[in-house]
Amino acid sequence: MTIGSMPGSSGYLNLYPERKISYFSNPYVLGLTVTAGIGGLLFGYDTGVISGALLYIEDDFEAVKESSFLQETIVSMALVGAMIGAASGGWINDSYGRKKATLLADVVFAVGAVVMAAAPDPYVLIVGRLLVGLGVGVASVTAPVYIAEASPSEIRGGLVSTNVLMITGGQFLSYLINLAFTEFWYQPCGFWAFMETSFVLTMVPGTWRWMLGVSGVPAVIQFSLMLFLPESPRWLFIKDDKTKAIAVLSKIYSPDRLEDEIDSLSAASEEECRRKNNVRYRDVFKSKEIRLALLAGAGLQAFQQFTGINTVMYYSPTIVQMAGFSSNQQALLLSMIVAAVNAAGTIVGIYLIDHVGRKKLALASLSGVLASLAILSGAFFAESSDSTNGVYGWLAIIGLALYIACFSPGMGPVPWTVNSEIYPEAYRGICGGMSATVNWISNLIVAQTFLSIADAVGTGATFLILACVAVLAIVFVGIFVPETKGLTFEEVEKIWKERAWGSSEGKESTEGLLEDEA
Repeated sequence: MTIGSMPGSSGYLNLYPERKISYFSNPYVLGLTVTAGIGGLLFGYDTGVISGALLYIEDDFEAVKESSFLQETIVSMALVGAMIGAASGGWINDSYGRKKATLLADVVFAVGAVVMAAAPDPYVLIVGRLLVGLGVGVASVTAPVYIAEASPSEIRGGLVSTNVLMITGGQFLSYLINLAFTEFWYQPCGFWAFMETSFVLTMVPGTWRWMLGVSGVPAVIQFSLMLFLPESPRWLFIKDDKTKAIAVLSKIYSPDRLEDEIDSLSAASEEECRRKNNVRYRDVFKSKEIRLALLAGAGLQAFQQFTGINTVMYYSPTIVQMAGFSSNQQALLLSMIVAAVNAAGTIVGIYLIDHVGRKKLALASLSGVLASLAILSGAFFAESSDSTNGVYGWLAIIGLALYIACFSPGMGPVPWTVNSEIYPEAYRGICGGMSATVNWISNLIVAQTFLSIADAVGTGATFLILACVAVLAIVFVGIFVPETKGLTFEEVEKIWKERAWGSSEGKESTEGLLEDEA
């Protein structure tokens, strides 16, 4: 059967365009997406809020002020937890379902938030950071898959990208929370006091506990809402709970399209039954087409981090000060602008990803990232040779804003969207978890090395290195990442079979080999 003739496929929708669903046309699907995306909000908020809270944790705990190791551990322990959570989250998703995985992530995150808020010493705080990281890691795997499996193929990219919008929105929210727990007062300067006013910022004592503790509120909200939402219909169907699956699908699709979606799921279910019931990590590497899919998915996640996005988000205040803006107030406000541009760019990406396509959007995004990194590198090289010229500082800020504007619509949502749709059902959780783990490991490597490399070779050279990585990323996407816009999961799976074997004929031999080795 050809792709265009498959039930429920993009070819079918081309024949009946009136049956396509738009982003806002089904409130049930949109509500499910937003609820699942609260996990992304937790993810984004945690990455942003700790940078502001750490300054004031030092005031309460003398040991933290005196030990850079403790400071680094408090920040990085959440990343360690996220790696563990992502690695185990794939198995949890496949074994117990997307809904239970989300509920578990919420419980762990909420407990971690309480532990952080009540921490009597930095070591208990570190335990809380680990728990929060575990919750974030599981959520980072679960939310994109849950949204993708409940989404019509024609708007799947935009809906999964909504989860990324929640991440960037969470980062912006963290800056606002930092300000909400900060006292402002005016300090007049000179005779023209009403014309010339400087802002003085100071943290209300002890409010870092509220900053960290309040992160548990979205987890409680998501837990409460998820109790009333269904399990993923695809997961239910594959687990042979077809009655519940059809009940969920009937809320997503109109009656004239529902039958075709059920036929498509039935065909997929029959093929999954021929595979092993319990997929193990080693099975991923025995199947050629799954290896190719994992290479594309994990590669995208790695390049998302190694092109420098979290360098910008974690260290944007430092980069702003490196650019010559020594005022903490200026650095804070400019960093808020960076976060706002990041969120706004993601909104643009939600529209583009289902209209332009994943691959074209990623390539365009990386091209812009490459240009902006070149501007940043040049600005810092020039500033180091002529530090008296303030224009280079502003050029660095322009490069920073351009970087976010180019990255956020493309390389922000594309890796998460692609990873939610390129794996067969039996492998979707475990492979999604493995690629998310690659993302978190890459995140940690970049966060831990950027400032050290900048000190060793200079900021300009560091951004030049990131620009070289962006070139490699463009080549990688061009060769290894297929276009999946508008395709059903079954159509995407066929792409990997054809790339692995030249046709779908070799698939059965691979499955037979897996069964023989079990």
